[in-house]
Amino acid sequence: MVGKTKIHTIYKSKDGTRLPSVTTILGVLEKPGLHYWIAEVTRQGEDWTKVRDAAGGIGTLAHYLILCHLKGDAPDTSEYSAQDIDQAETCLIKFWDWEKVHKIEPALVERPLVSALYGFGGTMDFYGAVDGQATLVDFKTGKALYDEYFAQLAAYRQLLLEAGLKTEAARILRIGRNEAEGFEDRLVGNLDKHWQLFLACLTVYNLREEK
Repeated sequence: MVGKTKIHTIYKSKDGTRLPSVTTILGVLEKPGLHYWIAEVTRQGEDWTKVRDAAGGIGTLAHYLILCHLKGDAPDTSEYSAQDIDQAETCLIKFWDWEKVHKIEPALVERPLVSALYGFGGTMDFYGAVDGQATLVDFKTGKALYDEYFAQLAAYRQLLLEAGLKTEAARILRIGRNEAEGFEDRLVGNLDKHWQLFLACLTVYNLREEK
């Protein structure tokens, strides 16, 4: 189950060494947009940590509902309020609308993979056929797309490559948590620059972790 008590996936190499996740590695990136958002929320007299946690809970639930739908699982929403469920279902409906105009054939859904070459792990949302192409898809909830999202996608492509799976297309679905935040289907072209960004982050992360 994915919920408020979600346990993060632990990735390990073949010899049992614990490996960092894609999102942990990308945590070394500066996020100036976050600082501006905190300042604006605080200016409005709100506690930014509560606003962040509320939005994050809805995003997590929306993500979970979409993945359950793709896997054919019955979701357990018992940890969430009726209001949170209603908002998350708005995201799910947006996904259904997108799905209706595409032919979707899932192969891997929320599948953890590890890179033996570079020493990291990650769990991609979706890999399979979209309109006949082998496609990597990542789901994001929120108001905008950020550089680290594309670097994350490039890292997932590497994981697929090491697993012997080709990627013909990659896309990010940004699914707003309400009508004002909208919906965006971003088909990503060349990921090579984003892969270089990820490798740079991996270098910084490993240097910081050296004893």
